[in-house]
Amino acid sequence: MTTLAAAAIRPQELGDVGEYSVIASDIIYAGAAVGLVAASGHARPLVGGDRFVGFAEATVDNSSGAAAAKRVRTLIRGMIQLSVTDAVITDVGQAVYAQDDNAFSFNPVSGSFVGYVARYVSA
Repeated sequence: MTTLAAAAIRPQELGDVGEYSVIASDIIYAGAAVGLVAASGHARPLVGGDRFVGFAEATVDNSSGAAAAKRVRTLIRGMIQLSVTDAVITDVGQAVYAQDDNAFSFNPVSGSFVGYVARYVSA
């Protein structure tokens, strides 16, 4: 392997964010759970069963655009406060699943894994 003989500028992203091409004719709102369409790999507001790729940093309106006309940046790692159905203080450490871009529960059926309860805030 040849070593560098000059600076190599490489595209990079911070370790806790991702960027994905958005599906055609849809809007992903800031704070939405974002999933990937299995058949195309495009991002959309998460639908249960999608591969979860983070929470949208900002609203991306591709409602009149073609697939991949716009991109969404997502927060992949860290903690985010969510309203989880039936959560109680003893649920710290429980796996959380998303049924859509704004519905979260402990039920994996028809859901997408999004992380674990790190702290209980309130009922």
